[in-house]
Amino acid sequence: MSNFPQCFAEVRIGFRNVFFSKPSTSLRFNSVRLCGIVALLLLVALTAQAQRPLMPLPVQAAWQPGYYRFATAPLGALRRQVTGPAGSTDESYHLRVTAGGASLVAVSPLGIQRGLATFRQVLERTPRGWRAQYCDIRDWPRFKWRGLLIDASRHFLPVAVIKRNIDGMAAVKLNVLHWHLSDDQGFRVESRFFPRLTKASTDGLFYTRAQVREVLAYATARGIRVVPEFDMPSHTTSWIVAYPRLASVDSAYAPYRLWRTTNVAIDPTRRSTFTFIDSLLTEMTALFPDPYFHTGGDENDGRQWRRTPRIVAFMRAHKQVKADGVTPDKHLLQLYFSQKVDSLVRRHGKIMVGWDEILGPGLPRDVVVQSWRGAKAVTQTVQKGNPALLSAGYYLDLNLTAASSYASDPHTGVPDSLRARVLGGEAAMWGEFADSVVYDSRVWPRAAAVAERLWSPAALTQDVPDMYRRMAYVNEELDALGLRHRRAPAALLRQMAQPYPAALPALQTLAAVSEPVKEYKRHFQGFSYTTETLYNRLVDAAPAESEVARRFGATVDSLMAGQPVLTSLVPTVAPMPLTPAARGQLARLQKQVQQWQQATQALTPLFATSPAMAEYAPLAVQLGAVAAVLQQRLGQLESGQPVLPAWQTEAKAQLEAAQKPVGQAELAITKAAKKLAGL
Repeated sequence: MSNFPQCFAEVRIGFRNVFFSKPSTSLRFNSVRLCGIVALLLLVALTAQAQRPLMPLPVQAAWQPGYYRFATAPLGALRRQVTGPAGSTDESYHLRVTAGGASLVAVSPLGIQRGLATFRQVLERTPRGWRAQYCDIRDWPRFKWRGLLIDASRHFLPVAVIKRNIDGMAAVKLNVLHWHLSDDQGFRVESRFFPRLTKASTDGLFYTRAQVREVLAYATARGIRVVPEFDMPSHTTSWIVAYPRLASVDSAYAPYRLWRTTNVAIDPTRRSTFTFIDSLLTEMTALFPDPYFHTGGDENDGRQWRRTPRIVAFMRAHKQVKADGVTPDKHLLQLYFSQKVDSLVRRHGKIMVGWDEILGPGLPRDVVVQSWRGAKAVTQTVQKGNPALLSAGYYLDLNLTAASSYASDPHTGVPDSLRARVLGGEAAMWGEFADSVVYDSRVWPRAAAVAERLWSPAALTQDVPDMYRRMAYVNEELDALGLRHRRAPAALLRQMAQPYPAALPALQTLAAVSEPVKEYKRHFQGFSYTTETLYNRLVDAAPAESEVARRFGATVDSLMAGQPVLTSLVPTVAPMPLTPAARGQLARLQKQVQQWQQATQALTPLFATSPAMAEYAPLAVQLGAVAAVLQQRLGQLESGQPVLPAWQTEAKAQLEAAQKPVGQAELAITKAAKKLAGL
């Protein structure tokens, strides 16, 4: 592509010579030369459609042949113009690259920020310097609220971690940092009114007011709002440790060092509770300037309220009971609490945001409800007249695929007439199993898929393979920005291999095809996690979604789809010869399987010399077993042998055994292996 302008000039000359030369010569053109010119014309047609892999996809993008080469730093050479009034929040922009240079026009500075993110992806570095293909891009967001929840309460995340994730957000046009700042394990913001709050954290770490302002300024400079969350009435063990008068039951509490929900809740029947909350809001709403303020409201099962006689008496006195007129209804008490908190938030000039559980009769129509329980809850919210956010499907801590997040849409199930009430959505990265070392790797690059879902038109975001293709480029961009989503896991693997450094390549191979167990199964597989647990095991270095396994699966899918006879398990069917494409795919798969077999053998000395790594010896054995099955199957395919029932039975047993988790990690290639084996 670097020689494209010269090629294009040659095409123009050739075109003119063929079609506009003198009659005496035009009838005697060389057929070979003409074919070459036609080929060049086809190349022009294809190249005119060439484009940089943008993510999120813009609404409108036209690409022309040719490149503008920058003589100076591209960002400095970019002409920028803001056309709208001060204070506008319009995020639309118009980016053009022509022979005269590059220009960016937007209604507001926010639009300039979004256009800059696209411009950085349009840029291409070559040996001759920076260049950008000629293009005309007009773009604007599908949803106005495109967030990332960062949980700094369970594991404290230093300011540097927050900042680099803000950089990642800006790169993919996310615009709301939902900063989860209090939970059972810790209250993470300095409070001058209630100084004991931060001392009740399990590690004593918190953000000073100056650090909060530093993060706010950093985010604002990148066009990102910051919405704080102080979760209540549940997830408040740290509050009660610091100020026992808030408790619903007469018990003493110590800092909570586990991860499972405590089901502890503050007392919503005491006036002093709301006096405390009002004072806290006075301080925190002044610190955080965004018009929205998140007060949580999730996962309160009400057991403490139902077991406390004075709270039960309050519920009955206020008719917070079920249909029988006697049984206390904790949901009605929670609605009472939510409405009281909303009145306090409103008094401080903010709009309240809360999780699903706050929705109910009497909730003011401007309160935003964020759904973690599914699309149905979003529909219920907008039907009741409230604005809604979707997070269900975007929980990154579940270690699901980017494709699964890409498939979730805030408008699913919402009637067309109510879609305007859906503000957007948020990816959520809860921090139980992600400390400051591995946090980036659990967010990126999968959060980019959510970002595209929330920014780009739905009609343009249906091609999952293309999403992964473009996300690979974003992955490189994020690394260049300083995100540690690749570097931190690599450093962990080097540390694990120290007892036997020669095994590092093999360990990297094993980690690359492994993933943490999905959802919240990690809580229940024989390992006790606390706030003191170090996240330095293989499960922590393994990717949330294995790119190696995904590509392996894609190759298997392509091989099976492109060679229908491969799916036949009937021994009497004579297989047709493999196509050249299928042979190439087989060769790539065989090379990959051979690498897995070699890694299994090379890891043996490491497991023998490192007690810490011995935990994962069974996982390596499982990889070897899968590789052996795959090697046999690929040999069958190459030689045209059918799958015999006896072999298939044995292969099924081996692959199912290889699916079992080891050390809360599991192999990510077994599904594709089963498909290749016809299982």
